[in-house]
Amino acid sequence: MIFTFMKKIIAFLLILSSLTSFSQRKYKKEFSFSNDNDLYISLSQDRYYTNGMFFTYRYLSNKTNKKVEKKIYELQLGHKMYTPFKATVQTHGEHDRPFASYLYGNFGINYFLKNNNILKTSLEIGVVGPASLGQELQDFIHDIYGFRKAIGWKYQIKNAFALNFNTSFTTPLFKDKSNYYDINWTNNASIGTVFTNMSSGFYGRIGLKPLQKLVNSIAFNSNLNDKNSKFNNEIESFIYIKPMINYILYDATIQGSFLNTGSPITYSVMPFMFSTEIGIRFTANRFNLGYTIHYHTKKLKSIQVPSGNFYGSIQINYQFN
Repeated sequence: MIFTFMKKIIAFLLILSSLTSFSQRKYKKEFSFSNDNDLYISLSQDRYYTNGMFFTYRYLSNKTNKKVEKKIYELQLGHKMYTPFKATVQTHGEHDRPFASYLYGNFGINYFLKNNNILKTSLEIGVVGPASLGQELQDFIHDIYGFRKAIGWKYQIKNAFALNFNTSFTTPLFKDKSNYYDINWTNNASIGTVFTNMSSGFYGRIGLKPLQKLVNSIAFNSNLNDKNSKFNNEIESFIYIKPMINYILYDATIQGSFLNTGSPITYSVMPFMFSTEIGIRFTANRFNLGYTIHYHTKKLKSIQVPSGNFYGSIQINYQFN
C-alpha cells in the first residue's frame, strides 16, 4: 500500500516538475512547517512516535569567508509526542513504551562550505513531561479526527529541564557525470538531557531534473541566496533515500530523565538501531514541498514492541526576501 501510494506521488511529481518554471530568483529567507505522523501512512495506526510538529525560520547571513559559501541561521519551535502501541491503553501492564512529550526551542548555525561539505550545529532548550502539553495536544488532534481520547497520560515521563546540543556533517561521495544521481555521507551526533546518540549513513538523490550542489539544494535547506550569491534558487525535483545506523546512549522519552527519576513507566533503550527514509522533494515557485516515509527498528527493550515501525512526514517551505 505504501509503495503504491509512492508511485502515485512520483507520477504527480513528474507532471508538476514539467509545469513548474521560474526565472532566475534569489530568496534569502524561509519559513517551513513539517509534521511527522503515522496517519500519513495508515489511518488505523497511532503508536510510538505518534506526532512531531516543527515550525522553522531560516535566514541567510551576509557574512562569509574564503572557506564558507553560505552561513544560514535557523530558529525552530518543535514538539515531539510518544505513546504506547495505542493511545487508549488503560492498565499499567499494557504500556509497551512510556507516554512522553518534548517541547523545545532550537537555534542553529549551518555552514555550507565551498568544498561542498555541510556542517550544522544547534542548541535546544525546552522541557520533557506534562509541562510540554503532550496530552492536551493529542486530545486536540483526536477531537479533529473524531478519535477516542487518549488514556494513560497520567503515567507519562515526569517533568524535566531539556538541554541538547546537536551537530551533523555531510560530504559528497559520488556523483554521476549526467548529474542525475549522487551519494553523500552524513553523520549526526546529539548530547544532552533528552537525547544522547550518534548516527552515520548515506543520503542518495535521484533527480528528475539535474541535481543542485549540496550547498544550494532543498535537500539540505541550503537554497537561500542574496544578490551577492553566485547561486540562484533553482528548480529541483528528486527522490531520495537515507539509510542510517544509529547508536543510542540515552533517550529520556524512554528511560525517563536523570534530572527527575520519578517516572512510573520506563524502559531500557536498544543501543543499536537501523533507520531509513524514502521521500520526494520538489520546488514550486517560492515553495518547496516534500513527503517522506520513515522506517526504524525497535528503539527499546520491550518484548511487546514489534521489530520495526513506520510513520510519514510532510514538509512545506516558503521562501521570501
